Amino acid sequence: QDPTAAHYVFQDDPFLMPRNAANARLFSLSKESGRNAAKYIVEHFPQYFDKTFAEPNVPCLMPEILTPQIEGVSEEALKERIHLRKVKESVDLFDQLVQAGTPASLETTNSLLDLLCFYGDGESTPEKEEEEKEGLEEPGVDAPEQKAPKRQLRRHSLSFGSGWRENNNAERIFKIMPERNAHSYCTMIRGMVKHGAYAKAYDMYIDLLNERHKADVHTFNALIRAVPYLKERFLERWELAKVFLTHMAQQEVQPNLLTFNALLKILRRCGGVGRSMSLLVVKEMEALDIEPSLATYDHLLSIFYRGVDLYPSAIISEVIDDVEKRSFTAQDPDDGMDFNISDDLHWLSLGEECCDLKDIKLAYRLNKAMENGDNWKFLDMDRSNAYWSKFFSLLCMMEQIDVVLKWYKEMSPSVFYPTPKNILDLLQALDAANHLEAIPSVWEDMKQLGFTRRQDLLGELLSLMSREQHPEEIQLAFAKCAEDIKAVHEQTGREQAPLEWTGSTLGHVALLFSRAGRTRDAWYVNMMERFQQINRIPTDQVMDEFLNCAKQTNCPDEAIKLVKLAASLDLPSSQRLKSRTEKEFKLSEEQK
Repeated sequence: QDPTAAHYVFQDDPFLMPRNAANARLFSLSKESGRNAAKYIVEHFPQYFDKTFAEPNVPCLMPEILTPQIEGVSEEALKERIHLRKVKESVDLFDQLVQAGTPASLETTNSLLDLLCFYGDGESTPEKEEEEKEGLEEPGVDAPEQKAPKRQLRRHSLSFGSGWRENNNAERIFKIMPERNAHSYCTMIRGMVKHGAYAKAYDMYIDLLNERHKADVHTFNALIRAVPYLKERFLERWELAKVFLTHMAQQEVQPNLLTFNALLKILRRCGGVGRSMSLLVVKEMEALDIEPSLATYDHLLSIFYRGVDLYPSAIISEVIDDVEKRSFTAQDPDDGMDFNISDDLHWLSLGEECCDLKDIKLAYRLNKAMENGDNWKFLDMDRSNAYWSKFFSLLCMMEQIDVVLKWYKEMSPSVFYPTPKNILDLLQALDAANHLEAIPSVWEDMKQLGFTRRQDLLGELLSLMSREQHPEEIQLAFAKCAEDIKAVHEQTGREQAPLEWTGSTLGHVALLFSRAGRTRDAWYVNMMERFQQINRIPTDQVMDEFLNCAKQTNCPDEAIKLVKLAASLDLPSSQRLKSRTEKEFKLSEEQK
């Protein structure tokens, strides 16, 4: 793979290649938006795409027929519209059949309920094709219990208001059904949970039991996912989940992977109860010979590592032991939503925020597991960039500089786009290894990534370059960087405000010009004079270095201007600079 190439999803055109992560996200979303626009045109204007020019005609290669072919009011027409996911047309046709005295069969009515409970009362759209991830971001495992109800009620009200209306078409059709079976009840329960009507789903389950029907495993999974919204206290949540598990055993319903993942997902919201019970859930999975999915490991790691005050456990090592032996396939909706095992590099690298593991060997093992088989497919572009960003930050913290630079050259920009924090970590790694001669190349990357206006990065970059005297070749390269930074501060455009000079930035730039022997740049481009304009005081080091530069280039006029500047600013060093100038320069009578 070419390390200088952009991601394969982008056009092989320099103008269309993103410069940074923000551009990459924008370009990839634009591409997907174009696909959705094309789908919209095909679905809403099918009459323009119904001509077949292929000879011979191969049906499997032709666009899908999206317009109903059966006319009239009949059950077959209703089945066709349900198959085409025409929600409003299906409901209207069902009502016409009821009014005509020929109601649809139980099987067809259940299919209509399936459609309504999946989409709600809205029409099917590309956005609704993919189910949303259930719930918002979970609170910390040690979050106070009294804070949970407010969050849950807010989530409940939002979901109920936007997803499941009171007496909607699904409820209306369910109520007028002359006959209902277990499928009817199970569909309603799953639809209510999906659209946030958790209390209604629980009441519907009680009705199912009263009618002596049995729920299927998917219904129990939905009810278990609804537990955090039905109960407020951690222990009450676990007790209700156990009730559902007991009912599964009584009804001889075999749990599957999604059942255990739903249990672990609610244990993420059960504080200390979750930590004590989660391992029992995993042991039960092993007893039933059910292999964990990525979501299983994600829930486990969140339970044990989410709190900042938790002592690091050995769970993550055991997880990596298991993960690195396998190539995963998506089995749970949460598998595709998160490859959050990669997010545990966050716990490894950002010790001040989480567990302070900082285990580079574990990170290498994790990276090897991520690249095993098709595991990388679980990372979309955003998560891939986040993963590699955290991995690179950990490398900067723990590895030798040669290894860090090797990874950096191989990964950027083909695998990920460095963030400002990555550049800051790289600069600190170069500083720790006394490898500052690589800074000019980092500056070129910063220009490419669009980070030239980041004050934190500019300050760190200039501070490192101006801290010590370097060989002439390096100083000339540093001065070229300083010239670029000066140009950034002076450029003005319609869409961006000019970057303000700070005293330290101004001093560093003047220092770098002086050390490179560029006296005229240090003065005549207003570097030294600008101190007075912005009400900043240059340091003694800046004044001395400029005087040294003036001496080397034999510029007594600049030295005199420096003394005048020091005197006008009432600097304590003005007398010393005056004495040095008189001693080290041959001054004319007029200059004296």
